[in-house]
Amino acid sequence: MERKLFTSESVSMGHPDKVADQVSDAILDACLREDPNSRVACETMVTTGTVIVGGEIRTNTYVDVQTEVRNVIREIGYTHSGMGFEADGCGVHVLIHGQSADIAMGVDESAERGQTGAGDQGMMFGFACRETSDLMPAPIHWAHRLMERHADVRQQGGLRWLRPDAKAQVTFEYEDDQPKAIQAVVLSTQTEDISIDQIRADVEEQIIRPCLPKELLTSNTVFHINPTGKFVIGGPHGDAGLTGRKIIVDTYGGLARHGGGAFSGKDATKVDRSAAYAARWLAKNIVHAGWADRCEVQLAYAIGVALPVSLRVDTFGTAANGMDDDQIVRHLRNLQPWKGADPLTPDWIIGRLDLRHPTGYADPQGWTYRKTATHGHFGRDLFPWESFGLVEELQALCAAGATA
Repeated sequence: MERKLFTSESVSMGHPDKVADQVSDAILDACLREDPNSRVACETMVTTGTVIVGGEIRTNTYVDVQTEVRNVIREIGYTHSGMGFEADGCGVHVLIHGQSADIAMGVDESAERGQTGAGDQGMMFGFACRETSDLMPAPIHWAHRLMERHADVRQQGGLRWLRPDAKAQVTFEYEDDQPKAIQAVVLSTQTEDISIDQIRADVEEQIIRPCLPKELLTSNTVFHINPTGKFVIGGPHGDAGLTGRKIIVDTYGGLARHGGGAFSGKDATKVDRSAAYAARWLAKNIVHAGWADRCEVQLAYAIGVALPVSLRVDTFGTAANGMDDDQIVRHLRNLQPWKGADPLTPDWIIGRLDLRHPTGYADPQGWTYRKTATHGHFGRDLFPWESFGLVEELQALCAAGATA
């Protein structure tokens, strides 16, 4: 029996990098809400008393960037000047210009039958496994749940001394590649200046233990709560934040590979984002269809070219139902087109997942790009790439292949 440990991290909505991600995605949402064909590549930096928003945007609508930025900061909870960063008092510097004509030319119409070309080159990975009900790796799943619990307790006033900045880390013990128990939990949270003993007791009682399943905690599980002893200076006042600096938090916690491209602030023609969502959708449906217990899908693109330059599937020896990795690849290449767009092209991904029209613009309970910027882009049913909408199609392709 092989035993090993694996650790993943999540961060709160008030973490400086996540503040930057949310600002960038809020501006993307503001563009798409009125002009679904907007092209957006928006980057944000936050530091003490300052927000800098830059990048390239092509849109037919007006966006009040100042208001969007301040609303995000206010909703996160940075509303007191004593934090060194607050919604109404920070400076907001806007350094946005139009999209490069050279990039636009390749994206607007590639040479392949008039289909939209990829907005950049690169490789993207999607992953799914049976470790949790949402088909995500257990360490990142539970790290995200801790940060969700932290946000709920703080926003509902359960612990009035909690502040927005926080980080969680969960270490799992695996036996033969299956998660068996939590060996360690690290949770560091920004607070008011109060007793560390009170912080540790209340965080364990009101955040950690109500969140993590009792069966995963053992007498040997170690809790590290604010291990430095003090975390009062935090958020952008304590550390500068940048868009796209938490790409492992955003995806699979390091248990699966990452192509290197960040997501937030980019519209769906940027395959760094949309193809990573599509790869997750494919991998999750492959696992749910019973074709494998663990699946990684890699896509790669050339800028201005619609069809991916490569497609790879790895089921790590878990393929089932008579399938193998090469067969799965062939089935993926034969998925149904979308309004003339070939499978796995940007138009196909955008159309099948409806990435230009987030449902949250009309329904507060729906999804928006800003909602992806906290607690992970994967593993929550809210998002269309988490649906099982491909399972029947995959099964039909399998049945047709068997008949042939």
